[in-house]
Amino acid sequence: MASVAEINAAIRRLKPRGPKVDVELDDLESLDTAGAVVLYHAMRRWRKAGLACQVVGGRESHLDLLRLVTANEKDLAPPPPERHPAVAVLERIGAATAAAAEEARTFVSFIGLVVERVFRIASTPWRFRWTAMVHHMEQTGLNALPIIGLVSFLIGVVMAYQGAVQLRSFGAQIYTVDLLAVSILREFGVLLTAIIVAGRSGSAFTAEIGAMKFREEIDAMRVLGINPVDALVLPRMIALLLTLPVLAFFANVMGLLGGGLLCWATLDISPDVFIDRLSVTKPWHYYTGLIKAPCFAIIIALVGCHEGFQVSGRAESVGRMTTKSVVESIFLVIIVDAGFSILFNVVGV
Repeated sequence: MASVAEINAAIRRLKPRGPKVDVELDDLESLDTAGAVVLYHAMRRWRKAGLACQVVGGRESHLDLLRLVTANEKDLAPPPPERHPAVAVLERIGAATAAAAEEARTFVSFIGLVVERVFRIASTPWRFRWTAMVHHMEQTGLNALPIIGLVSFLIGVVMAYQGAVQLRSFGAQIYTVDLLAVSILREFGVLLTAIIVAGRSGSAFTAEIGAMKFREEIDAMRVLGINPVDALVLPRMIALLLTLPVLAFFANVMGLLGGGLLCWATLDISPDVFIDRLSVTKPWHYYTGLIKAPCFAIIIALVGCHEGFQVSGRAESVGRMTTKSVVESIFLVIIVDAGFSILFNVVGV
């Protein structure tokens, strides 16, 4: 039995002569869709060559199949015209800008929805899910202490070592304590904490809510009369709002501890001298760091939950939105941190 490709090649080798071609199907035993397509294209080529083609005889089932193929045959759309590379780049930039604007619009709408639900819950606090909040406080706060403590301790060691190397050439090793205190208390303690929490807890928020969206559990909650923002967003946001300042304080302590141990080991700065030098640091260096923590917590929670609600019906959307959540959270945290730095510099803090 010949294959479809062999039959198609044999038909292509035919060179009909005369103004008319009759395709006789009386002796055809069987015809499937592939064969009907081959026959249709052959007759189409002959008609384009100026020949009159018609089917003669054949079973009614074969003719029905041939009519079906003919009725569903559609010409391919012509390829798009070649565009100038500069035009293509501008189109991609425009499309990306439009997508970013739409993303910003939906995020602002989500923030408005959350604010509205916060005021409603504030008027009826007995409806707030306190058990869920405590659970998320454990997940985002208590379970994050080891990784935040370890990273902050190592950052303190690295900063103290690098600062000592530079200050030793001026005979000012004692100012390593000041450098360490200002950099950790004002910036690195809370910023590193926010970045770790964004990668750890923010991604978890997106994955959890996204999985629920994928399994249609959120639709089921709406059917039962449960507001998804009340049940899923507010407990996570309030939990992170309470735990991130504590984590930032813990990061400050571990960073100073790591830097202090290095100063003691390499610069002969005893713990008593280190603490005395640390005590003259202005309190606002500590306050400016903790002021940022609640803002970072709200950003991370809102972005993580928002991207979770944006998950579509496909499973890979969960992973894509989780990655997007982490990137957006870290980006916004750094932007807000830069804004705080400019603000504090303007007011002289």
